Amino acid sequence: MLSPEDLHDATLRQIVHLSLGGNEIRVRLSNRFGTMPLHLTAVHVARPLSPGAGKIVPASDKALSFSGLPAVTIPPHADYVSDRVSFPLNALSDLAITLQIDLSPGSETGHPGSRATSYITHGDLVSALDLPGAKSVEHWYFIAGIDVAAAQEASAIVVLGDSITDGHGATTNGNDRWTDILAQRLDAQPSTRNLAVLNQGIGGNHLLSDGLGLNALARFDQDVIAQPGIGYLIVLEGINDIGMLARSGEVPRAEHDALVGQMIGAYEQVIVRAHTCNIKVIGTTILPFVGSSYYHPGASSEADRQAVNEWIRTPGHFDAMIDFDKVTRDPEQSERLLPSFDSGDHLHPSPAGYAAMAQAIPITLFSAAGFAPMPIEMHQADRVHIP
Repeated sequence: MLSPEDLHDATLRQIVHLSLGGNEIRVRLSNRFGTMPLHLTAVHVARPLSPGAGKIVPASDKALSFSGLPAVTIPPHADYVSDRVSFPLNALSDLAITLQIDLSPGSETGHPGSRATSYITHGDLVSALDLPGAKSVEHWYFIAGIDVAAAQEASAIVVLGDSITDGHGATTNGNDRWTDILAQRLDAQPSTRNLAVLNQGIGGNHLLSDGLGLNALARFDQDVIAQPGIGYLIVLEGINDIGMLARSGEVPRAEHDALVGQMIGAYEQVIVRAHTCNIKVIGTTILPFVGSSYYHPGASSEADRQAVNEWIRTPGHFDAMIDFDKVTRDPEQSERLLPSFDSGDHLHPSPAGYAAMAQAIPITLFSAAGFAPMPIEMHQADRVHIP
């Protein structure tokens, strides 16, 4: 969290990575967890010189408006969408968003695991080419997403997940999460070039209980159903539910069995709710995590993971399945990550592991008939997720 002093008369510049390109954009801002109104005196967009620097390209800066006005007040617990603005962007490009904030809204709505550097300083520097002496933090604040006006046939893949989707272990400012690499693969194929990838991963997220952010079922409507142009959903959730059960000490087998049943029930809820909106749901198996010093899972937790994965693999549940467990496990010790795919904590993949996950996804999953999204004027190119 930033201090109230950090946000007093502050300029905050943040850089986000998009999947689709287009000629017009609009920015989604959020005060969803604020306890007071968030007053922004100005919001600008520009092209950054690089993903890891606070400098912007000269002459690229452009002011956003809200109902035609340069300033906006976002009520507590609310989101707000800017007016659309002409701002051509290529696919897989970066965008700098600079906010001018006069006062803290009580608590910040933000994303702690941005894997991207943001810059904050005092004074009105919203159009400045550089922010010398700015404080740098690896978090995003107040940004909920970027909408891009894309081709009419464009649609979106939402990825609902935890820290493995959020990108823990990925390179800061490197945009090498598995979702980023999937977006690169989609863009390289003419048949899938109009598919956006919306990363809705939150580190520490659970299927069943609140952790860092609301549980997956509680945030489903906002983070999945409400996304523009969605046609597909990939679900990679559950490792935190399994890990937390016995993190402080082993529990009776009956509690393990109950957890497995509850997790399967949550997956079924996700499938039913997505199908109501004609969204194809792709399940993914849970990665190995024996050896993790955070969860130190034993035989019972590993048995839970195997039981859940068996259900995910069984035809007739999800519309399709991606076997991330098979891709990332050590053939000699199947309950552990392959060493070259391990970030070092035996829980999260390394950049090489994330690349392997993305490469293992069959692109043909996104061309099946019968799951075309409903037509929509704006399609979201990338989602900067918030808990």
